[in-house]
Amino acid sequence: MVGSRAHSPYHRRSDREGGLPQGSGGLHPGAARREPRPSPPTRADHAHHGLMTLSRTLFDTSDEGEILRLAMEHLGAAGPYRAEGGYLEVDGDLIPSPIGRIHTSAVDRRVRELAGQDGSVTVPGKSWGRALGLRGLGRLHGYLVVTSRSRPTEAERSVLATLVRHTAAALSVAFAQRRRREDALELHRLRTERTALQRQLISVVAELRYQRAVHTLMADVSASQGGDEAVTRVLHRLTGLPALVEDRFGRLRSWTGPARPDPYPVPDPVRQDEMLHAVAREVGPVRIKDRLITLVRPHGEILGVLALVDARGEADEHTVLALEHAATALARELTHLRDLAEVELRLHRDLVEDLLAGTDEASAYARSEAVGHDLHGSHYVVVVHWPERTADDSFAQAVGRVAAAVGMRSLLTRRDDHVVLVADDRPHARALYEALARETGTRSGTIGVSAPSTSLNDIPHRYEEAQRALDVRRNSRERYGTTFYDELGLYRILGPGNGHRELEMFVDEWLGQLIAYDSRHHSAMVETLSRYFDCGGNYDETADSLAIHRSTLRYRLQRIRDISGNDLANVEDRLNLQVATRVWKIVLGGPG
Repeated sequence: MVGSRAHSPYHRRSDREGGLPQGSGGLHPGAARREPRPSPPTRADHAHHGLMTLSRTLFDTSDEGEILRLAMEHLGAAGPYRAEGGYLEVDGDLIPSPIGRIHTSAVDRRVRELAGQDGSVTVPGKSWGRALGLRGLGRLHGYLVVTSRSRPTEAERSVLATLVRHTAAALSVAFAQRRRREDALELHRLRTERTALQRQLISVVAELRYQRAVHTLMADVSASQGGDEAVTRVLHRLTGLPALVEDRFGRLRSWTGPARPDPYPVPDPVRQDEMLHAVAREVGPVRIKDRLITLVRPHGEILGVLALVDARGEADEHTVLALEHAATALARELTHLRDLAEVELRLHRDLVEDLLAGTDEASAYARSEAVGHDLHGSHYVVVVHWPERTADDSFAQAVGRVAAAVGMRSLLTRRDDHVVLVADDRPHARALYEALARETGTRSGTIGVSAPSTSLNDIPHRYEEAQRALDVRRNSRERYGTTFYDELGLYRILGPGNGHRELEMFVDEWLGQLIAYDSRHHSAMVETLSRYFDCGGNYDETADSLAIHRSTLRYRLQRIRDISGNDLANVEDRLNLQVATRVWKIVLGGPG
């Protein structure tokens, strides 16, 4: 212990200097007794007093980093020492103290090499340096890196060792206190977790009983094939809330419970689509105003909406469970109805296919009446192409639903990569495209519309016109949207049957050398020229569309002049080259 006379060389030295030689029997009998003068405090006394004060401070501190800082800052009280660095053991690693004077890689490496033992360290400018381990409770708490300009005496090293022991002991106490706090927190966490698990177990038992009741009732609905009304009736019985079914367009199919609106409001188609897509993006039922809504979509396709009216927000997890099971039961019913719709779609498809190929008018009129469509009067052929959607039955049905939602009465079929509608009125310029963009979630679609047909015999030709309008749109700068054949202008002259051989010769005359150059050098001179015309001769827009630098574009245009021998500044050359690039792309199927 610091201050113990048995362990302090400084106190033994004082006894020898201020006291009597050992073996003396005391004062001479006749000598006068004098009181001994107190010895002045020595440097060792100051050192021990400072260590005692520091020791009390260390043991009053609960933070390991603060203990190390105090020891490093007061190291000079133990002798001619200087704290060069300090380390604390954290999760098996030695972390340097931020207040250390040096933490070179050599010192760090040396401290780690000691592996918990004391050892010498080399510090430039210091003749003596040691790394002293701070050990306690059977573990290493850290290190003190200490230097001195001269080699310490035995007494000074003893004081230093005492400081190290007190620091290590204080770290042991702080470590033990921290462990006790952590243990107490862990015990509290475990008790809290146990309480939560007990409550959860009670809730699970109640939920299982409710689930059994829901399964039993929904199984009865499925077995009875009761349809929409049976589903809403059971759902109202389970939840006590008004239950309803709507089709995907917001039209009411069934309502069970009080407060049914009369008449039932018909939603705006745009807002209805926005609502459906908002609910589809979420997982599970979604609250919209006073309704808890879930979609009925057995194979990803939205067939309808099942909802509970919950004006006072009373729905809990059991209500959600019942709503989800009811949606599953309803999905089976609506799937059956969809299968019937697919049969109707096949009938429509067969009729449209015959119309596109050319068929007997009397037969066509009779078959159209059977499927509920009037073919008398003018009709338009509409071609829909959405690259990100496969033109399968699901997409064809989606196109049919959207067309009906925007007021189009039509017959429908599908081809390899597009859907064809025969509509009894000219489509709106944007309504069908915008509605399909919302339905598919992407605007990368194109629609071509023919001129009006006054006879069923015109429909095959009108189909070609719709395809021409579609192709022109797909090869234009604005590839997506709706294009009408009767608005094509020049491109109507470039349509099918208008001198295809002559068009090839025209293209060869004006672009033949560039096409041959591209073929030999795997370049894109013709495409560059086409983009240049599409962008109205604007260098910046053309370079951006080709993803090349402006200087690269300038070089290519100069090469085009050199290869073709045509002058882009000449009005006639420019017109013929621009028409040639459009024929090359639209009619002859060039790249782009």
